[in-house]
Amino acid sequence: MAQRRDAVFAFVIFLLAAPGSVNGAGLYSPNDNIAVLDTDNFDRILYNCSNAWLVEFYASWCGHCVNFAPVWKALANDIKEWRPAVRLAAVNCANSKNAKICRSFRVTVYPTIKFFRAFSKPFFKGEMLNDADSKSTLVSLRHHIIDLLEQHGETEWPPDCPPLEPASMAEVQNFFTDNKVWYLALIVEEESSYLGREVTLDMLQYENIAVRRVLSSEENLTTTLGVQEIPSCYLYFANNTFRSVTVRMPTRTFYTYYLRRLPGVMRAIHDLPAPDSTNITTAAPWRDFDSSKVYMADLESALYYSLKVEVGTHQELSGKNLTALKHFFNVLTKFFPGRPFVMKLLQITNSWLEEGNMAPISYNVYIDVLNNKNGTTGALLPDGLNWVGCQGSRPHFRGYPCSMWTLFHLLTVQAAKYNKSMAHRQETTQADALEVLYAMRQYVKHFFACGYCAKHFEAMAQESMDRVSSFDEAILWLWSRHNRVNSRLAGARSEDPKFPKLQWPPPDMCAKCHSARNGEHVWIRDEVLTFLKAHYSPQNIDYSYLEGEQELLRKQKPREEIQQGHQKELLKEEEEEEENEEEEMTEETPRNVEISKTVTD
Repeated sequence: MAQRRDAVFAFVIFLLAAPGSVNGAGLYSPNDNIAVLDTDNFDRILYNCSNAWLVEFYASWCGHCVNFAPVWKALANDIKEWRPAVRLAAVNCANSKNAKICRSFRVTVYPTIKFFRAFSKPFFKGEMLNDADSKSTLVSLRHHIIDLLEQHGETEWPPDCPPLEPASMAEVQNFFTDNKVWYLALIVEEESSYLGREVTLDMLQYENIAVRRVLSSEENLTTTLGVQEIPSCYLYFANNTFRSVTVRMPTRTFYTYYLRRLPGVMRAIHDLPAPDSTNITTAAPWRDFDSSKVYMADLESALYYSLKVEVGTHQELSGKNLTALKHFFNVLTKFFPGRPFVMKLLQITNSWLEEGNMAPISYNVYIDVLNNKNGTTGALLPDGLNWVGCQGSRPHFRGYPCSMWTLFHLLTVQAAKYNKSMAHRQETTQADALEVLYAMRQYVKHFFACGYCAKHFEAMAQESMDRVSSFDEAILWLWSRHNRVNSRLAGARSEDPKFPKLQWPPPDMCAKCHSARNGEHVWIRDEVLTFLKAHYSPQNIDYSYLEGEQELLRKQKPREEIQQGHQKELLKEEEEEEENEEEEMTEETPRNVEISKTVTD
């Protein structure tokens, strides 16, 4: 009896400890590219919808559901580009609010996945899948989704989903008669292959290109193309000419990346407002740049905006935001490979901050130091924004966020280089390895004005930053989190259509960084680390489009002139104070006379 009582007690403790068991909190959020359904939105979102849905019914206390959640999230991220045709959703049956939904769909086992075709009606209860297993692979799930999409009849086919069946010779020859695109990409493959359909769906949100699969058994077409290898890819043009596509590996990742980089191909989901003609600013002239380079113009612009504009949102620097600013300056003075006059100013400001201990500082006093009001010769930070590698196709694209990512990638690499040079002098600690990441985390938390962005970065930091134990791990941690952000923001309104969010570095910058295993893309992390250390090295910094040091220093006022100007300001303030005192005395005199007269009377 006692054993049974103990077992029941243990089970209750398990339920209480399980995620979401008490308040029904779910395992997913919209940030996972998964629609979170409940009794309030289920019918509105799911039924009569132009895309198909796969819905997971789960219970947040279910251990198997917890194990399966990473698979479902990874799948949602993997097929995010397929969203006009198919999307993923989830319902938490552990939330009492959703109990009626789960009963009506006869969900008795967790997790249960059901498929809803496009334009499903409320009476349809979904088609059961048997893939809700943590051992299920992305490949098998992705292929199953394609099979399900192909089951749609002609009248219920998702309108934004392109044809997935093989193309014939006649279709290819007449393709441009009815389709206004620049390119037709043909993926030649075996009948059992899913490559062509995967690339077709991956390119679904891009305009000026269409993708079709061609079976290797389509002899007329393969002979015309001169196919030598299977699989392979060819670009077909409106004048009935064609050329083969050469990539490092004939896989989904390499083909998709190649096609997205073709001239004229860009994401088609942007619906940007027309510029307001009453408030048009002259756009900066476009600057040609080499994407394989890091530009000092971007780095100095990042320093200007972060140190003068972002910090300027605080009238007073004290407590945690002052500590964050000190950490930021400390890593900049240690690791930033800046021009000598910039470094001199950073060092002056850093020393001044350190001397002040933790006493509150007004922004006005801080900016006087950063603007070198003391007139120290050969110390300045160029004012203004001067984007080159971070310029966007419109003024509100890229720019500052791009430059800050670049700056912190550079700092993690430089910190590793510095540590290597100092290895014989001191033992490295985890705090040393985390120094740059910690400074970035605190800066973003206290100064980065995009609150939504700061919240997401802090969540990533809380998740795993404290597990970083070496300088190389710090470099790779920031790289992987940057790619995670790119994945999350791909297709968002903030994405520049001319520079779509990609997993970086792309194959044309580092072919060795990419590989494939069982049909899935994999990163070769050792190669990525080697690439990052080379890309963010001082030797790879380009100094184009910068105003020269002598010209900048020539504009700088001499110390005597600045001091004279400062003395004039003080004299002017004293004169204004004296004038105010005289006015107050003048105002008081009549009142005193009146009072004296009254007393005398």
